[in-house]
Amino acid sequence: MRIRKAVFPVAGLGTRFLPATKASAKEMLPVVDKPLIQYAVQEAISAGAQELIFITGRSKNSIMDHFDKAYELEAELQGRGKEKLLAAVQDIVPPGVTCIFIRQAEALGLGHAVLCAWPAVGDEDFYVILADDLIDGRLQPALAQMHRVYQQYGTSVLAVQRVPKDEVSSYGIVDTQPVGPGLSEIRRMVEKPKPEDAPSNLAVVGRYILTPRIFKLLERTQRGAGGEIQLTDAISAMLQEQTVLAYEFEGTRYDCGSKLGYLRANVEYGLKHPELADEFRAYLEALTADWKPGAKKARA
Repeated sequence: MRIRKAVFPVAGLGTRFLPATKASAKEMLPVVDKPLIQYAVQEAISAGAQELIFITGRSKNSIMDHFDKAYELEAELQGRGKEKLLAAVQDIVPPGVTCIFIRQAEALGLGHAVLCAWPAVGDEDFYVILADDLIDGRLQPALAQMHRVYQQYGTSVLAVQRVPKDEVSSYGIVDTQPVGPGLSEIRRMVEKPKPEDAPSNLAVVGRYILTPRIFKLLERTQRGAGGEIQLTDAISAMLQEQTVLAYEFEGTRYDCGSKLGYLRANVEYGLKHPELADEFRAYLEALTADWKPGAKKARA
């Protein structure tokens, strides 16, 4: 049982990062030296994806360009003997992996974006990855962890994370029945409930393994919250027909759809970067020392 196709809904406007995203896709915001969408693509490939399906919008040409071959740049790097940089550019899309770009004509929500992928996905189980959710898997990428669960149970799997009670109103929250350590069967989903109405603090985050049945359900899903077609509504309908599992992945999630989450990701990925870690850590230690009461000011 292998999943070959991964869907990346990347048509959102990224208004929380304006003006940085006025002319550039929010998914192209870099974490240290790679854009968010590249981290998502690498995670999908690590879980066996060979066809990458991007659901794009009018302002997303930079994503297409990033995954296209850059002949002039490669020739320049090769001519200057910059082999390490050349390898980094050429490895963005490994051999045997193809990219498909589909335009979402109207911004009608995540559910509609997934529905737009139907012609490319066909009658196959598939991944959905939201690049805003950058997940640093501990020993294995989060999607590869989910694929192990899928291989065992052969059904849809959603990534979930426990969130503080006062934050449940920002997520789709699931009511579950335990199946095993970190794994449970979803009984119902509630979209952005008030804390007092939430059935748990297990929040669905941006990783999904879905069966193609979701497309038929999305096709007849009415517009919900915000006047958009909600993926959560279609998954709720699927619960009446199929088992859907919730998996608590091992790793750290950074909500890069928020400025604070994005800054945290840059700091923590910078502290692990093979070229920057030691110097960056020394800088942060000196910076934080300057903030301590009574500490001397740093020299200009």
